[in-house]
Amino acid sequence: MQDTILSSEFSSSPELVEKLYQYGITKNYHEGDIILDENASIRSIPIVMKGMLKVIRTEEDGREILLYYIKAGESCIMSFLGGMHNEKSIVKAEIEEDAEILFLPVDKVSLFIKEHPEWLDYIFRLYHKRFEELLDIINAIAFKKVDERLLNLLNKKAELTASDTINTTHEQLANELGTARVVVSRLLKQLEEEGRLKLGRNKITLLKTITG
Repeated sequence: MQDTILSSEFSSSPELVEKLYQYGITKNYHEGDIILDENASIRSIPIVMKGMLKVIRTEEDGREILLYYIKAGESCIMSFLGGMHNEKSIVKAEIEEDAEILFLPVDKVSLFIKEHPEWLDYIFRLYHKRFEELLDIINAIAFKKVDERLLNLLNKKAELTASDTINTTHEQLANELGTARVVVSRLLKQLEEEGRLKLGRNKITLLKTITG
């Protein structure tokens, strides 16, 4: 797994891959674990080696909103920016799917930028991808109804896991959308009655491609 993930991301720089393993610390986590909380100091940058995590922002009223997912081979650009500027975290990173994370100390992040162009390119590519995803979130909140956002979220989860069966709860979906559980439950029941999905205990099975 190690050779596959980092070697593919930095195929032109075996030296960088070697340094990532040399200075990084690998840890394993289970679904639901929090690896970074809001207002916490950022001492290292997480690179997902296996599994997946999600990045969440909590509003002043306590509601949470899903910002984006981080898959194997990717990292959290907000951790990069906060860590490099010695700032507290403004987001929460939670394990979505059992994961193996490589933590790179913040001081090495800045050093690698100077020594390895591939590392800087990696950061820029992540920044570009997350910027587009955040624009989509802003657009969805501003212009789309909750039912459309729920459909998009279900499709996204199915795409990321490459499975029609999504392990989640109504409460989790509501938190990620920043809405009430009762709203999500009503919409899911409606979709089930339409024959577009099947509800189970802590799981949802898509029966066909869901569109708004």
